Amino acid sequence: MRSGGCPAGSSRGLRLDPYALPVRYAASDAAADGRVRDIELHRERVVVRRRVSGVPMALNMPLSAFTGIALHVVEREADAFVMVALMHKDPGLMLPLFVTREADEAMAEWRTWGSVLGLPLLVDDGNGLREPFARVGGVRVAKVKPRRRRRSALRKRRPSMLMRRVPGKLTAEAPVHRDEREIIARN
Repeated sequence: MRSGGCPAGSSRGLRLDPYALPVRYAASDAAADGRVRDIELHRERVVVRRRVSGVPMALNMPLSAFTGIALHVVEREADAFVMVALMHKDPGLMLPLFVTREADEAMAEWRTWGSVLGLPLLVDDGNGLREPFARVGGVRVAKVKPRRRRRSALRKRRPSMLMRRVPGKLTAEAPVHRDEREIIARN
């Protein structure tokens, strides 16, 4: 297992590589002894280990138990940062995946984690979590694209004459071979 921390000298709080799963890292937990919990993130499951009042606990949950990958803006005093997290119905089981001050980096990581884990993308808009893109099942729904051009007389289409090939033109410089013997492989 790899440890997902930040490299030396980095100003990031947390950065995990979604392509290097499984990953094992530590996150803060207010209810746990020492305020720390260990998290193992796999492609199909998540294991959360912590101690509460001296009793060791291990929660082994399938990835399908999580609602999605959320993008949060967190403000503490005068400081603000963006966090990408794996969301669960229980707020105590929210798992941070990426923390930064750069919104562009967070957006890229958010989309990457969503595609790697196959979970829906969620946005925290202050009123709760919502999906920013319309979906039907696992398929995104978008505006209908215009039909592919075929030989039909529809409006706003170019005439089909423009699709045809342009015949070649014989110029004076074109080579003409006369009275030459053809070299053809015949049986």
